[in-house]
Amino acid sequence: MNGFHLSGTVTEPATSSDPEVTHKVAISFDRCKITSVTCGCGNRDIFYCAHVVALSLYRIRKPEQVKLRLPISETLFQMNRDQLQKLVQYLITAHHTEVLPTAQKLADEILSSNSEINQVHGAPDPTAGASIDDDNCWHLDEDQVREQVKQFLSQGGYYGSGKQLNSMFAKVREMLRMRDSNGARMLTLITEQFMADPRLSLWRQQGTGMTDKCRQLWDELGALWVCVVLNPHCKSEEKTGWLKQLKKWGDMDICPLEDGNYGSELPNITNALPQSSLAQDSLTRPRRSVFSRAVEACDLHWQDSHLQRIISSDHYMSPSYQREGESLLFNPQGLPLWLDHVPTACARVDALRSHGYSREALRLAVAIINTLRLQQHRQMDIYKHQKKDLLQRGVTSTTNLEGWVGHPLDPIGCLFVTLTETCRVDDDSTMDTGDGDLRPPVYHHVPVWGSSDGGESYLTLALEVALMGMGQQRIMPEGLYAQDKVCRNEEQIVVKLQELELDDLLVQTLRKQSVQLLEAGPFSGLGEVIHRESVPMHTFAKYLFTALLPHDADMAYKVALRAMRLPVLESSAGSGDGGHPHHGISIVPSRYPRWFTLGHLESQQCELASTMLTAAKGDMLRLRTVLEAIQKNIHSSSLIFKLAQDAFKIATPRRQPARYNSAQRGIGVMRMTLSTLNWRRREMVRWLVTCATEVGLRALVSILQSWYTLFTPTEATSIVAATVMSHNTILRLSLDYPQREELASCARTLALQCAMKDPQNCALSALTLCEKDHIAFETAYQIVIDAASTGMTYSQLFTIARYMEHRGYPLRSFKLASLAMTHLNLAYNQDTHPAINDVLWACALSHSLGKNELAAIIPLVVKSVHCATVLSDILRRCTMTAPGLAGIPGRRNSGKLMSTDKAPLRQLLDATISAYINTTHSRLTHISPRHYGEFIEFLSKARVTFLLAQDGHIQLAQFIDNLKQIYKGKKKLMMLVRERFG
Repeated sequence: MNGFHLSGTVTEPATSSDPEVTHKVAISFDRCKITSVTCGCGNRDIFYCAHVVALSLYRIRKPEQVKLRLPISETLFQMNRDQLQKLVQYLITAHHTEVLPTAQKLADEILSSNSEINQVHGAPDPTAGASIDDDNCWHLDEDQVREQVKQFLSQGGYYGSGKQLNSMFAKVREMLRMRDSNGARMLTLITEQFMADPRLSLWRQQGTGMTDKCRQLWDELGALWVCVVLNPHCKSEEKTGWLKQLKKWGDMDICPLEDGNYGSELPNITNALPQSSLAQDSLTRPRRSVFSRAVEACDLHWQDSHLQRIISSDHYMSPSYQREGESLLFNPQGLPLWLDHVPTACARVDALRSHGYSREALRLAVAIINTLRLQQHRQMDIYKHQKKDLLQRGVTSTTNLEGWVGHPLDPIGCLFVTLTETCRVDDDSTMDTGDGDLRPPVYHHVPVWGSSDGGESYLTLALEVALMGMGQQRIMPEGLYAQDKVCRNEEQIVVKLQELELDDLLVQTLRKQSVQLLEAGPFSGLGEVIHRESVPMHTFAKYLFTALLPHDADMAYKVALRAMRLPVLESSAGSGDGGHPHHGISIVPSRYPRWFTLGHLESQQCELASTMLTAAKGDMLRLRTVLEAIQKNIHSSSLIFKLAQDAFKIATPRRQPARYNSAQRGIGVMRMTLSTLNWRRREMVRWLVTCATEVGLRALVSILQSWYTLFTPTEATSIVAATVMSHNTILRLSLDYPQREELASCARTLALQCAMKDPQNCALSALTLCEKDHIAFETAYQIVIDAASTGMTYSQLFTIARYMEHRGYPLRSFKLASLAMTHLNLAYNQDTHPAINDVLWACALSHSLGKNELAAIIPLVVKSVHCATVLSDILRRCTMTAPGLAGIPGRRNSGKLMSTDKAPLRQLLDATISAYINTTHSRLTHISPRHYGEFIEFLSKARVTFLLAQDGHIQLAQFIDNLKQIYKGKKKLMMLVRERFG
């Protein structure tokens, strides 16, 4: 070891695959910091290689083993001329290939009197260390930082690269805390690589947003710069350099914007709405890049004497309780206030913490909270005077231009962490055990100095400020990213709050703050009147409800019920009140402004309702109140349905009213979704019937009688009435005969009403439901007959006709089959048509009824069916047995086979022959050789039908001759015809 230069060799032991290797390592250091390293291993990383670490640890742990020597300049000073000459010559001999050219060059310069080297007294000594005025900073391998950031960015946030970049940001924060000047340098290198990311110009051209992961990294970058420029002890020239650099980056058109949009987005959306104030607003609003806040922070300084006193002493109070002009600096108790804009004030706290001034950060945080408390009291006073007027008008403006939750600088998160850090109990159990199972931190109360309230600790302050921030009424920001950030930040704060174990002191804070939020009017998102586009409080209220419930159930319900609102979905709400110039969105004609996270917000609203329902189990009054709130505030039918199911499960069978109430909610859902059929309707309908069955006979009668307000005709007949009339329902309700009759009568009335309204879909169900009542059945049948000519398809009519035959009404069945035939048209080539079976069945039915019925249906068949094979099939079946085998009483059947030469079969035979002739010509116009065989088979089938006629063989001969004449060009085919038919 020479002075400030440590060198050594590090040996890596041999492994099964690699031999032993030795590396030469050299380390320069200065005031306990490593300032440069070299190692023969050539491994590059932002962190030192294992060999540098090994040598450093060896020097720390075994100092006596390391030979200490003076800096080399001191040793040379002690040598005479001969010794110096000897040293130089030996040095050159030992390393002549590397050193000789340099030695010669230096010798030439030293011998030349006017060379640069002779203008300087003395000579450099790499082992001598830096002068006391020099900056001291750790060695940072800049190329390596650039390389790593570039590589992580090129992976686009995959393979844990986002995690790696976050750990680099954490490294910057660690450097800042150690007051290592490399922190800002490393952040500059990272930012340069971020700005050089080729995806930026791509996103800009395409107008697409970047991924969420990427956006969060840019946010952290922006926030870190705010921290850097707010360093309370940085030199002014440093700050000037940063400002120049930040402005340069911010002015580049590829630089991402603070709200996550590329500037081109907003004007386009609003171009279509000339009447909207938003259009002009977004054009005149300055373009804010992710660096804008850091640029603004460059204007902040720490010279204010009041600020200096706040951060430098726990004991700073107003000298005598309020002097003239000091009322703005202290609260009535004489404690100091800091009246900066809240996010800016919190950025100062974050900067103090980040640069290792944690005590100062804590003092400023307390001053900010004292200020917020005072403001909260003043706001409550203002509201008391305006309350009557505001409640009458039912609208409110909002005073907060920026919400603190979801803010780029995360002011609430910053204050919370600063305050809780002081109260953290660092025991081993909270350490990361490496298995990823991080136990939540343990906190204890640390009293706040100077507080008039003895029960006040930094922990109660942390809870209080989190509640104030979350409860602040704020307008939903514009753009998907900003809205998403609000939700994400809110969830992050709730997770931190859930880590606090609530003792008496914290519960007291919780109750006190809940009361204030409920009574703070328009300043609170839980106030009585809120702006239509106010950010909903569901997530926050769910936390408050759960936390308060064991200690003050009334307060818990009060908060949760107040928070159930989602005014943006209430059509009755006014169209905005202009209280906030940046948010003229409600002037847009649409009922919903551009709330991109609406789906998420509605599901949070549902979560809150569900939490209350579960808690209200067994308490009728609370249950009813919660159900009313659900009906009033929730606008999504599928969510109401889910909650109605929850309510039904919660209500025990003994508590009929609760079940009745949840059935009522279900009824509400049915009415809501009747016009907008959705995929859950079937499930909802079944569930409502189950509910009504549980409630009892009267509920069932009620839904049957008012079916048209709840169900479609199809649902009412196929699901509702069918379920009500099922054996299971009758058993379940153990009904006596009069009750069963009442139910059946309601179901039949419903069935007939539905059949009238929608005969196509309900006629068959209606007939089935009315089977046991002669008059109702006749009525239903008549409805079908009346609708048959206009509103029904042949397949619906055939289905009902078959049902009639099955129930023992063959003549009615025949009538409906005949009506069905009039709707049908079967072309010559439709020999696989789905209706063929129905036609064959209808003809078989007519044949079985007798000659008259067969004679009536054959003209209909001839008119509707033009397919030769189907006609010949019918003909064959009719000639096999005598008609009238159904044996209708009072009618004599002759038992004779029918002749194809006489009516009605003659008509069918002629139609079949002419169908064969037409089909043959149709097939021959486009026939290809590979279908010749098939065609010959078809002609053979035709021959069988021709020969059924008395003069059939003559007709056939003429037909074949005709073909030979017309299609003589198709020589091969005609040769095959001759072979088979002569």
